[in-house]
Amino acid sequence: MSLHPAVAAVRRGVRAALAPLPPGVPVVVACSGGADSLALLTATVFEGRKAGLRVVGAVVDHGLQDGSADHTARVVDQMADLGADETLSARVQVDPAGLGVEAAARRARYAVLEQVAAHFATSDGPATVPATVLLGHTRDDQAETVLLGLARGSGGRSLAGMRRAFGPFVRPLLDVTRDDTVTACQVEGIAFWDDPHNADPGYARVRVRVTVLPVLEEQLGPGVAATLARTADQVRHDVDHLDDLAEARHAALADLVADAPDGSLPVDALLEDHPAIRHRVLRLAALAAGAPASELFSEHVLAVDALLTDWHGQKWVDLPGHLRARRVDGRVVVARA
Repeated sequence: MSLHPAVAAVRRGVRAALAPLPPGVPVVVACSGGADSLALLTATVFEGRKAGLRVVGAVVDHGLQDGSADHTARVVDQMADLGADETLSARVQVDPAGLGVEAAARRARYAVLEQVAAHFATSDGPATVPATVLLGHTRDDQAETVLLGLARGSGGRSLAGMRRAFGPFVRPLLDVTRDDTVTACQVEGIAFWDDPHNADPGYARVRVRVTVLPVLEEQLGPGVAATLARTADQVRHDVDHLDDLAEARHAALADLVADAPDGSLPVDALLEDHPAIRHRVLRLAALAAGAPASELFSEHVLAVDALLTDWHGQKWVDLPGHLRARRVDGRVVVARA
């Protein structure tokens, strides 16, 4: 019997993600119990066994819904039934202050998954390599991310969308649709959970999914989600390269004023940089000082840039996270208000 196309699509993405891993190492699958993550887990079990890998299923309980502990326990049992070699769960505290619930939950989830990756690290000669953690984001998630970033004025990074890999994390399903993950679960007889938050219009991402994208498809024709995801792929290499250059430049500029207060950067040196680099450096300075990435928009960065390029004695620029950027003695300083 031929393999269903939806199952094949999921397995194909997972196979490519697992290809660089040597036999015997653990690979962690972040699993919520939804169709995306269960399709990912099942494909990883199938492909991982062929590659000689140890599959670890991990579920994070954010404690945001009634009965979340019982749900977590059910997902742990389901992951074991689906063939995971090992399972684990972790409960996190979500503090939405200054971030919002969605962003705070995401930050807490990634933090605990990084700990899981470190726990299952393996040795590669003298180095210790964290385990790879697979995330179940799909092409539809990518399209939503691009639209949200554009609406928030997040610049080129918004067009680049979610990265396929960063740190220990890999997203194997960015070329797979959400419908394919649902179909894959149905074909394989896997019961999945529909998170009620995914239908709550209080979340901007839900409004994009339920209202904005369908309107775009209706008015512009089918395939908008695929086009947005393809655009993200096209610009990501450029954006990643500029980000790498900016990180190196930020570190070099910080070294020039190492004897000054934290968060200081020299104005004259910054003015030598191309705006594409300078704006990124200023954003990195704000992030390093504690600005929430989800609330730091292009308008904030441009206002700080005006302290360099349009200086006429401004007192300060207010930034998210209760921060202020000031120009003091030839330096830009980002610090707590």
